[in-house]
Amino acid sequence: MMKKEFNNKNCFTLSNRARLLQLVDKDIIVKILDAFTKVTGLTANIVDVEGHSIFSKKDAQKNCEFCHMIWKMEKKKGINRCVGAYARAGKQAAIFDEPYIFRCPAGLIEWAAPIIFDEEYLGTIICGQVLMWEPEEFFWIELEEMNRCLTDDFKDLFIAAKKLQVVSGDKVQGAASLLYVIANYIIKTGWESLHQKKEFELQQLLLNEEIQTRKNLEEKLNSQSLNFFFEKEKALIGKIKLNDLEECRKIFKVMLADIFSEGGEKILKIKGRVYELIVVMSRASIEAGVDIEKSISFNANLLQELNSCYSIREINIVATSLLERYLDEIQHHHKSKNRTAIEGIKGFIRNNYDKNRTLEEIADSVYLSPFYVSRIFKESQNITVMDYVTKVKLDEAKKMLRNPRYKIEEIAMTLGYSDGSYFSKVFRRNEGMTPTQFRQNL
Repeated sequence: MMKKEFNNKNCFTLSNRARLLQLVDKDIIVKILDAFTKVTGLTANIVDVEGHSIFSKKDAQKNCEFCHMIWKMEKKKGINRCVGAYARAGKQAAIFDEPYIFRCPAGLIEWAAPIIFDEEYLGTIICGQVLMWEPEEFFWIELEEMNRCLTDDFKDLFIAAKKLQVVSGDKVQGAASLLYVIANYIIKTGWESLHQKKEFELQQLLLNEEIQTRKNLEEKLNSQSLNFFFEKEKALIGKIKLNDLEECRKIFKVMLADIFSEGGEKILKIKGRVYELIVVMSRASIEAGVDIEKSISFNANLLQELNSCYSIREINIVATSLLERYLDEIQHHHKSKNRTAIEGIKGFIRNNYDKNRTLEEIADSVYLSPFYVSRIFKESQNITVMDYVTKVKLDEAKKMLRNPRYKIEEIAMTLGYSDGSYFSKVFRRNEGMTPTQFRQNL
C-alpha cells in the first residue's frame, strides 16, 4: 500500500484551519452531519489538523453520555486526550488517504475520514463513540486501565458504557467510507471549476512554450526529430511499467508538443500522430494490467472525439483526458495487487491461533491500516478478518476434539478462549453443534 506524501512541509500547521474554514460552508456541513446522525444514529464532527473542532458549542452535535462524563473528568484534571487522539488519527488517515479506524483514549471505537484538497491535508471528520463487539469481562478491565488517570469510581462510567451502540464492522467501514466521500466531495465541488480552469491555463501555457521552443529549433532538430520521438516513446513505456505516473504525464505532454509543432496547420496529420501515440500508450497500459476491453473502448471513443476536433487546443484536451483515464486504470490495477498482503494476513492468523489477536495487531503484521486490511480481505476472501480468525481457531479445535485425551476446557484455553462455555457457544454458532456433540459424532 502506498503512503501519501505531502509536498507542503507546513501542511500540518494551524494555517490549514484557516484554509479549511475558507472552503467549508459550515451551515451546509451541519445539515449534512445532522442528517447523517438521524439516519445512522452515529455522531460526527469536523476537526482541524490539530484535533480541534471547527464548530462552535452551538453548532456541535450532541455526543454520548459516556463522552460527556469523560470530558468533565478531563476538564477537572486539566487534560484533553481527545484532541491529541483526533490529531494523530487524522494524520494517519491523511497519510494513507483513506478512513482510519482507531480506539480513542477512553476505550471507544471511532474513525477518522481525512479531508484532502489539492494534495493538502486540511482536517478530519471524526465519527464513532461506539463499540464493535458486545462488552465482555476483558472490556471492563481495559476500560478501567485506560481511564484510571481520571477516576477511581467507575460505577457511573460503566452504566453509561452499557448504553453505547454496538456497531458491526461492516457498518463501521460503510459509515467511514460514506463520510470520507461526503467530506471530500463537498470540498472538491466548491473549487473544482476554478481548479480545472487554472490547470488548463497552466497546461496551455506550458504547451505554447513547448511548441514555440520547438518551432525555433525546427531546422536544427529536423533530422533528429524521429529518433527523439522514438526515444520518448520508449521512455513512456518504461515509466508505465514502473508505475511512475507523474513522469508518464510529463513525457506524454512533451510528445504531444512535438506532434503539434511538427504538424503545423495540418490537423488531419496531427490527429493521426496523436492516435498513434495513444495506441502506444494503450499497449503499454495493457501490459501494466489495464483490461483489454476497456482499452479498446477508450481508443474507439478517442477516434470519435478526434473526428469532432478542429483545433490543436481541442485535440490537446481530448488526448490529455484519455491519458488520465489510462493512468487511473493503471493506478487502480496497481492498488489491487494485494495477494501478498492477504497471504501474510492469513499466515499471521494461522501462526497465532492460540492468541486473541486484535484487528490492529493483524494489520500491523503486514504494515497496513486496519481499515485497509478489512476491506481487501473481505473483497478477496469473501469473509471478514475476524471471522477468518474464528474459522482457523475452530479448525484447530476440531483436530483436537478428535483426540479424546483433550478436555473441552483444555481445548478452549489452548485456543485463547478464557471461558469454556463461551468457546462452546462460538463452536455451536459456527458448526451447528456443541464440541461435545461433535466429538460424539466422530
